Amino acid sequence: MIVDAWLQHPTPRFLAHEMFDSLRRWGAMRDEPGSASDGGARELPLAATVAAMDAGGVDFGLLTAWHAPREGALISNDEVAAWVAQNPRRLGGLAAVPLDSPMRALRELRRCVQELGMLGLRMLPWLWETPPTDRRFYPLYAACVELGVPFCAQVGHTGPLRPSEPGRPIPYIDQVALDFPELVIVGGHIGYPWTEEMIAVCRKHENVYIDTSAYTSERLPPELVAYMKTASGRRKVLFGSNHPMIAPQKALAGRDALGLDDEARELYLGGNARRVFKVPVQPTGERA
Repeated sequence: MIVDAWLQHPTPRFLAHEMFDSLRRWGAMRDEPGSASDGGARELPLAATVAAMDAGGVDFGLLTAWHAPREGALISNDEVAAWVAQNPRRLGGLAAVPLDSPMRALRELRRCVQELGMLGLRMLPWLWETPPTDRRFYPLYAACVELGVPFCAQVGHTGPLRPSEPGRPIPYIDQVALDFPELVIVGGHIGYPWTEEMIAVCRKHENVYIDTSAYTSERLPPELVAYMKTASGRRKVLFGSNHPMIAPQKALAGRDALGLDDEARELYLGGNARRVFKVPVQPTGERA
């Protein structure tokens, strides 16, 4: 069972946002249906994202919401919940909340987990132009622990047109893990160019993980691949694509060349994500 730990079903307002201009210059999202190069942002059927999962052999995907300062929801929690409800065997949801309104954010997180059934919280510190040690995050961390769900963030440099400094694993993720040792933290996008820092933080803290979203198999740094082969590291790295920026099929191409043994491969492609996010095991042959 392959689990994609980070993907988006993009809305028109998400696809059209100016911060993604840099990604479009690199070619990411350029040819996606509904993108600017495809004639302008428009609503996409959920079937398009499920088809992208099918093309990559992905059995279950975690759809993320996006909430930005000033603009608000680029992909709302209720939109994500509605998509998950259409295909619950294939999809789960990750919430996003308004960091600039701490009490509203806390109430929204609780609603998303307790009423909408979301499997975690994903916040992008770079989107808010502040590190994850910002005091406004701390009530959310405490709530994640109480609710039994992971906190997911992006680590490493920022491809969109926003600052990269909030993505440094040291000191930021390290400090959060020290303050909240019970909090499960998943750092997406591998932490480049600070990948060694992210690996060090994972080694140090029992509940810190890495997901490989935004990187194809061929681009995974040798130090990360080596870590995935160790006794501890094989349990700490999750597959992610970051669709629609990178399609699952493209992200997974060349995975055999990583040289993972059977156990490490199974954990990377799905076992770790199922454990971290408490993903229900899907009966074989029941994709829909």
